[in-house]
Amino acid sequence: MDQTGRDDAPAAPGETPAPPAPPGLLEDISRLGQAFRKLFGAQLHLLAAELGLARRAVHWLLAAGLVATVAAVGVGITLLGLAGVLLARWFDSWVWALLVLTLLELGVLVGAIMLFRRCMHWMSLPATRGEWNAMMRETLQRTEPQGESRSEDRP
Repeated sequence: MDQTGRDDAPAAPGETPAPPAPPGLLEDISRLGQAFRKLFGAQLHLLAAELGLARRAVHWLLAAGLVATVAAVGVGITLLGLAGVLLARWFDSWVWALLVLTLLELGVLVGAIMLFRRCMHWMSLPATRGEWNAMMRETLQRTEPQGESRSEDRP
């Protein structure tokens, strides 16, 4: 405070106060931070909504898959019965018709087993094995409760 009683007056006649920082810069940085927060908040809100829809859709997908499986089994049994009747008329014998159907079903079974084995072989290849391991690690991390880690489970 000087002789005039003002607090903002310089203490000495040759001393001038330093200019304050421009309020526009801090204000601009603050607005930029708020804009980023608003943008990423909206993106996170949209992501949460999409994940919620996906979670609800999983139940309907499982139900639709079950209905499709039951319908496919029904159609398959019907077609096998129809093929059996047609073969029985052609061979004039139910025994021969059932024997041909059995051989046909065994051929399809052997083909499915060979395809399964080939897929297992592809999964054992180095690149695929790495991708498989990464996918399994990611799945295990997602299924763990939020507060726990894998190291806490070990004795």
